[in-house]
Amino acid sequence: MKLLKNTHPLVKMVDGIIVSLPRPVNISSYWNFGFLLRFCLIIQIVSGLFLSIHYSRDLRTAFLRVDHILRDVNYGWLIRMVHRNTARIFFFCMYIHIGRGIYYESYYLLEVWNIGVVIFLLRMATAFLGYVLPWGQISLWGATVITNLFSVVPYIGIQIVQWLWGGFSVDSATLMRFFSFHFLFPFAILGLVIMHLIFLHQTGSTNPLGVNRNFYKITFHPFFRFKDGLALAIMVRSIRFIVFFHPWMLADPENFIPANPLVTPVHIQPEWYFLFAYAILRSIPNKIGGVLALLISVMILFIIPLINKRIIKGRAFYPFTKAIFWVMVRSILILTWIGARPVDGMYILIGQVATVVYFLRFFLSSVRKVIWDKLF
Repeated sequence: MKLLKNTHPLVKMVDGIIVSLPRPVNISSYWNFGFLLRFCLIIQIVSGLFLSIHYSRDLRTAFLRVDHILRDVNYGWLIRMVHRNTARIFFFCMYIHIGRGIYYESYYLLEVWNIGVVIFLLRMATAFLGYVLPWGQISLWGATVITNLFSVVPYIGIQIVQWLWGGFSVDSATLMRFFSFHFLFPFAILGLVIMHLIFLHQTGSTNPLGVNRNFYKITFHPFFRFKDGLALAIMVRSIRFIVFFHPWMLADPENFIPANPLVTPVHIQPEWYFLFAYAILRSIPNKIGGVLALLISVMILFIIPLINKRIIKGRAFYPFTKAIFWVMVRSILILTWIGARPVDGMYILIGQVATVVYFLRFFLSSVRKVIWDKLF
């Protein structure tokens, strides 16, 4: 089936997903994670809607209502565990999706890449807001620590923090605002995902070789449709295994205690998917410097296309590019481990070294661009 010409982009997108949009024949399984991310988003929206029916935004009853969902609502435990654990799988798939884009230089599709980065930032915000809603000890103190980071903004930082809180401390107004934003953001993400797909299907996918994207393509159905189906089956089995056998995997025990503003937990840490950024924040002794490093560590995704030289045929400096990519991956894994460790002794030094190595990857990419400009 041939694509219809001069049709609306949304019609082309739907036709491409279901039947006939040509795809490069050599794309690997790493290209399946975009489909898995869409499936995770649907699960999150549907399960979140059911949870919101029974949730209470009142500070005095929020923790008890979450316990009520687990104990008294029919299959409430299943909905909550699916919502909770799919969020973690969501981030796992998203990090692989972004890593694949960096490794295979998919960021040269500028519209697709930039919308994807915005989706990533909104997803991070949604996850943080959702982590506050159970209103345990880590929820309260995590909200206090993260919102206090906005106080470094010159002149209006304190006003921004108080606006986020809805007062002079994290209170009922804060919980109500966080619930409202947590409920609305997934629908904004859904709209951005549709835009992401429209731009992707106008340009076509990249491929591992980095050659002309119009070279040797095959239709989406049946080849890639069955491949996506296999990846989906594996992910569904993984979710089932985690939900039924390890539902509280990586959960912080402190969050099973109702929030108490008079007792500070010994070690405050976010979920595993934020630990690398949290370690970067802690590695800078200065508060403003730490917040700036945290912000740059994520926002740098926007400037990756600017600091890498576009190569039309194949990939120049490919071994060098592979080397600095895996250096970055190792630094992120080390930062994730350091983020879960106490701020003490050797952990501080390791975190600082890993932070330098993380940012060094982007400096080396800039050097590669300069070398290419000088040679050619």
